[in-house]
This record gives sequence, C-alpha cells and structure tokens, in this order.
Amino acid sequence: MKRRIAMVVLSAATLSAGFMTPMIAQAQTNKVFRFVPHANLAVLDPIWTTAYVTRNHAYMIYDTLFSEDAQGNVKPQMVDTYENSRDGKTWTFKLRSGLEFHDSKPVTSEDVVASLKRWASRDAMGGILATFIDRYETPDANTFRLVLKEPCGIVLDALGKASSNVPFIMPARIAATPGTEQIKEHIGSGPFMFKADEFKPGALAVYVQNPKYKSRAEPSSGVAGGRTVNFDRIEWVILRDPQTQFNALKAGEVDMVEQPSFEQFETLKKTEGVKVDDFSPAGLQFIMRFNHLHAPFNNPKVRQAAMVAIGQQAFLNTQVGVPELTRVCRSIYPCGTDYGDENTGYFTAVANPAKAREMLKEAGYDGTPIVLMRPTDLASIAKIPLVAKQQLEAAGFKVDFQQMDWASLVARRAKKDAPAAGGWHLFLTAWTAGDISSPLTMAMLNAKGDTGWFGWQNEPRIESLKAQFARAASSADKKRIASEIQAVAMETATHAPLGQYQQPTALRSNVSGLLKTPGIPVMWNLKKD
Repeated sequence: MKRRIAMVVLSAATLSAGFMTPMIAQAQTNKVFRFVPHANLAVLDPIWTTAYVTRNHAYMIYDTLFSEDAQGNVKPQMVDTYENSRDGKTWTFKLRSGLEFHDSKPVTSEDVVASLKRWASRDAMGGILATFIDRYETPDANTFRLVLKEPCGIVLDALGKASSNVPFIMPARIAATPGTEQIKEHIGSGPFMFKADEFKPGALAVYVQNPKYKSRAEPSSGVAGGRTVNFDRIEWVILRDPQTQFNALKAGEVDMVEQPSFEQFETLKKTEGVKVDDFSPAGLQFIMRFNHLHAPFNNPKVRQAAMVAIGQQAFLNTQVGVPELTRVCRSIYPCGTDYGDENTGYFTAVANPAKAREMLKEAGYDGTPIVLMRPTDLASIAKIPLVAKQQLEAAGFKVDFQQMDWASLVARRAKKDAPAAGGWHLFLTAWTAGDISSPLTMAMLNAKGDTGWFGWQNEPRIESLKAQFARAASSADKKRIASEIQAVAMETATHAPLGQYQQPTALRSNVSGLLKTPGIPVMWNLKKD
C-alpha cells in the first residue's frame, strides 16, 4: 500500500511541475556519485596506517607534490618547477601558485616540510630518504629544499610514491602530530572536501567538490595530471554484504562497487546496465604476515616452517576461483615486474605439511596456539585465512582462529601486546603490485623493529641492503641487490607471498572516465552520461 501511494504522489508532483521535472531530477542525480568502497572507512589518517581504504579516502581530500602517470613516470603535481644542484646534493622545489587548503589558508613550504617529516617517520621508502637528508630549508613560502648528505637517486620516486604510505600534504599544525598518533582534523588541498559532519562510520562518508581546487592543465594519466571533478558530491556507501552490493548496483542505487566478490564475476559481465572494468591492471598479491615479536614466531625456524606449510594454489582457488585472474608466483616482488625472481630456495609455494612438521619439531615448537585474525566483512580476502588455518593445522600448528571486522583487525594489528593480551600472531592481506615491486616501497621489508611495519621485524641486513639499493647507479646493480634482499627475506621469513591475482571492479554502464592507476579508485575524471 505504501508503495502505491508513493507512486501516486510522485505522479501528481510530476504532472503539476510539468515535463521538465524528470529531466531536472536526472540532472541532480548525475551530480552525485555513489561508490561502494572495498572496506569500512574506520581510520582517516593515511600516515598512521597503510590500509588502502584510508589511502583512497586521502586521495579524495589531499594533494601530493608529485604523482605517477599511467606508465609509472613521476610527474609534478603541487610542484611547479624543481632543480637539482650540480653536485646532486641540493634539490630545490617551487610550489604552484594559488594552492589553498580547505580552511582557506595557503599551502606553504612549512606545511610541505612538516608533512614530509611525519610521512618519513612511518613509511619505508620515506625512512630511507630521510637517512640521506641533512636538513630541510624553506627560503620562502613557496620554495622548499632538501639538502642531502650525499647524492640520492630516489628523491623523486619517494616524493611521487603513489601508494601506502603516500606523502600527502597537510597543514603544518596537523602534520605536527607524531606519526604514532592519529590526526584529529582532515583538511587538505585536494579536489574534494571531507564532510566530517555527515560522516557515519560503518555507513556513509561524504565528500563535496572543492570549488577552489586548482587542477593541473595536463590530461589525467594514472594519478598524475589534471584532476577534473564532474560531481558536486561523492557518497561512499558502506555495504559489507556482496549480494547487497550487487543488488544496489543492478538497481542503480550505487554507481560503482570497488571490489565485487569473485563469485559474481561472470554474472556481472552479463547483467544489463552494468559493466566490469579493472582500474589496477598490474594486479595484486596476497600475503601472510608474521608477528616477529612474540613466540613462537619470534623464532625464524618456526616462521620458515609456516612458509613450507602453505601452498599458493589453494589460496587462489578458494578466494578467487577464476583461473584467468590468478597466477602462482614464488617471488616477493610480483612476477613480470623488474625484480620478480622465483629463486626462493626452500619456499616452493607448494604445501608440504610433512616437511613443515619436521621443521617444527627441530625448531622446538611447544604447541603454543597462534592467533590468526580473519576479517569477516572484507570479501576480497575473507577466505584466505580459512585456507591458512587448514594448511597450518595440517603441518602441526595449533591455531586460535579469531574473527572480526576489518576495521577491528586494522586496529588490532597495530598493537604490540602479547597475543594472549589482545595482540596477534598472523594476519593476511593483499597489496597492489605497485606497492611491492621495489624493496624500498614494500612495507613488509620495513625491518626497523619497533618503528617498522606491523610485525616489527628487526633485521639490519635488510635495512643495509635497502640503503645500497637507494645508492645503486645501474639497473643491473638494483636487480642484484633486490635479489639479495629477497634472499634475506626468505631466510628470515619476513612474510609469505600467497599468489597474484586481478581484482575487477563493477560500474553502471553509463559511467565513463575510469582511470588506470596503481590500484587507486580515483573519483576525478569520472562522468555519468
């Protein structure tokens, strides 16, 4: 009855307003874009966490000094001009004129320096760059300098780093927050402004067009170039159930689902009004991360046993299940990239429970239950912990399987507490190829102990080799050092690669302008016809 009454009222309103009403309504709808992110947005600080949903949120509201184009080339973004001194030790950058934060204050060199310092305190590549920097200089409001102790070949690569952690530029007063604490305000100078007053964690995040945003004149390419916004309002609609996501997309209630479930892949391709695309053609890799602080995984022999216990094909079959979207690859760097190397010694990517049992016995494993966390609401990785549990138990591990939502997992993995006191032993996740194609960008190779990435490995050999990599002058030297780093990573079992895959996205058929990026679903350049 209610539905019939609503239709009658709508019909009467349409008749009284004339024939223009449906057209006006459609025009208003086309100024709003509704997007279903792959996970709940619970953490808003892109420096404090490497979670991709937080990184994607940050691309909405912040800008960067440099950005990567579709070919992976680093291009100026907030920077207008730059130069390096003849001795290679002084980099001078000038910002574009007219850059302004959402609170109407100008972006200055002081904001840039504060933002870079905070980023470098958390990011693996930023940390390497920081070891080369003697001092920062800010000769005027639009100019900043990096004065190096010695020449460094990664300056632009680091400043233009496209994925987690990204050197987003914030106001200096916000960037003064220690990297170990989350920021409380979310003000950038990017193409959208975050509507904190409409934010409903677990349900809705809202962004509105920044009318003062100064886009670059170049065409959009990757995350570089112009950032033309064609919508007044972007709504991130948090829908955790894959079937609900599918129904909403099919009905036109949302315009894009970032990561539909793999089970829906074939159905989506045949659904009227819907299309399947892939904004991340380089793909992703599943990984399993160990907590190096606590027993039994504080013993590298136990970590190695876990590496031998797992086989990639089961993860790919169970989580993805679409052969054309998967690839077994033993390398910690994606196969097909510059440093991809399947010379991984004892790690074969084929489960060998019998050998793992022998290794566990030799390592003195005492049956301590290992806390394995599983995110129940993140469809793209929800099944791989089930496979890990099965394979680890087959090898003789006792598994304490703890299920939670992704936001809770992200918060818990940041805790160094003992597993029995609310900490953890293992979690599994996925990384885009761009984040793990170099030893300097791979978070799992941030081996600086307590200040490193979650898992907190302390391995000076990895850090020393990374410094050598940053100084390497030739591609051959970089490739050799990358292989040496992988050898140490395997010896110490930093983490386990679990196979490569593609993650298509789904959109309404009238949406165009989706950019190919290093795994980032950007909202500029999109249109609804």
